Amino acid sequence: MPELPEVEALATFLRERAVGHAIARVDVLAISALKTYDPPITSLGGLSVTGVARHGKFLDLDIDGLHLVIHLARAGWLRWRDEIPTKPVRPGGKNPLALRVQLDDGSGFDLTEAGTKKGLAVYLVRDPADVPGVASLGPDPLAESFTTDSLAAILNGRRTQIKGLLRDQKIIAGIGNAYSDEVLHVAKMSPFKIASSFTEEDVTTLYTAIQTTLKDAVERSRGLEAQDLKGEKKTGLRVHGRTGQKCPVCGDTIREVSFADSSLQYCPTCQTGGKPLADRRMSRLLK
Repeated sequence: MPELPEVEALATFLRERAVGHAIARVDVLAISALKTYDPPITSLGGLSVTGVARHGKFLDLDIDGLHLVIHLARAGWLRWRDEIPTKPVRPGGKNPLALRVQLDDGSGFDLTEAGTKKGLAVYLVRDPADVPGVASLGPDPLAESFTTDSLAAILNGRRTQIKGLLRDQKIIAGIGNAYSDEVLHVAKMSPFKIASSFTEEDVTTLYTAIQTTLKDAVERSRGLEAQDLKGEKKTGLRVHGRTGQKCPVCGDTIREVSFADSSLQYCPTCQTGGKPLADRRMSRLLK
């Protein structure tokens, strides 16, 4: 799933390529992806892209005051084309194309989604806050207003494991499953550590890990073509998705805890005092 660094890179990419161009055509191939009907998507024709912003994991194209807000979900992606094919694409079947935007110079982008579980969401609204997911977002961890005091206030009194807290978009916007693993590895903290147990020193350590991890990922993505961002994310990860490999810091074997629809990865030596975390799902399978 694209997270804050990748969506920030896509926003930067589109500012350079799309801003200043008018919308020539919008084709909706997957009706289920379009979550709004007023204003109609056809109203974008002839309007110009005036800005591109990011809200957590949401991408926001300002089109003469209307906002095309995109959430790529787990398997969605934005694919830029220097030249959009003139031949119309037929909806249905196994075609992963959900929506196509063509600009006045013939360039544009496709929104695609792989797999059978569809989560890609596109909204056309007058205000980004009209999108429920945007309206409920917590603070952005890269905003100047997000400080160690902000983080301390978020953690205070919460009887929640830190891994889940970092992933909760209503608490902190933009961090998902992958970068929460990376942040906690940098901070040398167990993903099961309870938020309310954090000392002042713990808060500072976690805050620094959030900032360095996200800013490093954003910097690595800077200037890349949209199609190269997925590969950059994968190669830049140290523990997430690397079960069974060696930790790049200490050399211990990276381990995994599985859940119903996701998993987390961590280094026992770096994060849990050398003790493997209980994987309840695997324990049940072994009984």
